[in-house]
Amino acid sequence: MRTKNHGTKVLLVLSFLLTGFQTMTFAQTATAAAPPDPGITVYQYRRVAGDKRDEFVKRETTYWAEIAKKAIAKGNITFWALLEKQGGYDMENTSNFLFINTYKDIDKIADVWSTAAITASFPTVTVDKMETYSMSTVTSTFFLRAEDWQQAATAVAEKDFNYVSMVYHHATQPANLIDLEKKHWGPFIKSSMDKKQVSQVAWGNARVLSPSGPSIGVTTVSYDLYSTLKEALYPTWDPKVVLPQEGLTEIGKIETARGGAVYHIIKVVNSN
Repeated sequence: MRTKNHGTKVLLVLSFLLTGFQTMTFAQTATAAAPPDPGITVYQYRRVAGDKRDEFVKRETTYWAEIAKKAIAKGNITFWALLEKQGGYDMENTSNFLFINTYKDIDKIADVWSTAAITASFPTVTVDKMETYSMSTVTSTFFLRAEDWQQAATAVAEKDFNYVSMVYHHATQPANLIDLEKKHWGPFIKSSMDKKQVSQVAWGNARVLSPSGPSIGVTTVSYDLYSTLKEALYPTWDPKVVLPQEGLTEIGKIETARGGAVYHIIKVVNSN
């Protein structure tokens, strides 16, 4: 996937799901190496008409996923994914695809999707046979920073990570919300997944860096991964599970609203 740069159509964009990294205190950094920088993740939402859907997916998974794979091998990006929304409202006017890209250096995006990179990957294919902007509309683009990541001990990404429920949070104190989720929800959901008390297979969160403001309606994002659409829509929980109510109460005090959507994970390319 690419973006337009000063009028030139150069494909660009949005771990899967954003790899989680632990933060360290100042005292810890004095005796241990700093954790890896998670980079900047870009979410790019696109609207694709129904009669263009198959060709759009074909081009993205055939050409742009391969270009992303080579960029990952060079260390320029760490993650590329294409997701398709399941259901929705006002479907003729809203996005139905989501790209997720994580860049090590956000200022070098143009290098990843440059003409040289495209030609090196597919020297005999012309750009007009590869590009997808003519058959889609970008509806919004967000920049995020990955924060936490937990997955079931027995989860196998290629087999189990098929659907994701994206949850969009609006909080009065986004950094505090992230910290509370790390403190209370992360350990709880990890334990529940490992004990198979829930059908969920992974969870993560990220902070929205830009855009921001009251009209945007989202300050952080969390994502719940599942093997099937049924579980993503209606997760199965062991009735004996005890929720971390104290933590949820604290979260509720600073979270003013939330919304979400379920996506099918079409393809992922990453550095693992």
